[in-house]
Amino acid sequence: MAIGETADVQVSAAVACAGIAAWLMSGCRTGARRARLLLAGGGAEAGPPRQEWVGATWRRLRERMRPEAWSLVAGLVIAVIGSSVVPLLLGAAGVPLLGRVRRASEARRVREQRGDAVIALCGALAGEVRAGRQPGEALRGAARDSDGLGDGQPVVLAAARFGGDVPGALTEAARQPGADGLVGLAACWRVAVDRGAGLAAGLDRLEGALRAERDQRADMRAQLAGSRSTASMLAGLPVLGLLLGTALGADPLHVLLHTGPGLGCLLVGGVLEGVGLWWALRIVRGAEAA
Repeated sequence: MAIGETADVQVSAAVACAGIAAWLMSGCRTGARRARLLLAGGGAEAGPPRQEWVGATWRRLRERMRPEAWSLVAGLVIAVIGSSVVPLLLGAAGVPLLGRVRRASEARRVREQRGDAVIALCGALAGEVRAGRQPGEALRGAARDSDGLGDGQPVVLAAARFGGDVPGALTEAARQPGADGLVGLAACWRVAVDRGAGLAAGLDRLEGALRAERDQRADMRAQLAGSRSTASMLAGLPVLGLLLGTALGADPLHVLLHTGPGLGCLLVGGVLEGVGLWWALRIVRGAEAA
């Protein structure tokens, strides 16, 4: 394809994208105007600034689209601009990878929330015991105030109510992601019931230990934030190079997508980029695990 035809395709794609964006924005503005008129009873229409509804539309779009979908969108845009199907294929290949990253991030968030709930459960249970309640009744009250037991709450509360094996039920509930602290709670419960030790004192020590461990993980994550940022910045340097080349009029997309040496450089560079990013993140994860 000639350079003039490529420029025409790029201009046409830009005009089409601008037209679609204007249509979407006008539709959103029309819906908002109708809603305001209905709620105000047909009164005067004030209308928020354009920046507000643009920001609201962008936020709704980000909430509805998963991160891996943006890989396909980016591939489609670059494929239209570069007049090649290669970016679209690469964007489709990035969908499962980004999906895996998203699921791992969500799983880590669930573990952290479960850990915080277990800490809150220990604190609430210690307070209930100090108030003079029996351990079983105290556990039921603390479980209502927090979600530390998670999916194992019905089994644990049933064991506490009918004289079952509460430590065993707590140990079983500790298999949930992030609920490792319930193993310590089961040990405190077993010692308090079998040997008559103070349950509140044991729960206080357990809560302190869990908080210290959580704070240590947060501190380690804060110290490694710089390394993660460096790896992300290095991963974005090729994109910056493409933008600089385009600004200088070198047309790097045409070279990469429509020439043999360019396709070879794209393949080798992509492999090296992926290996380097994987290795950097592996080092960071190893430090976190240690």
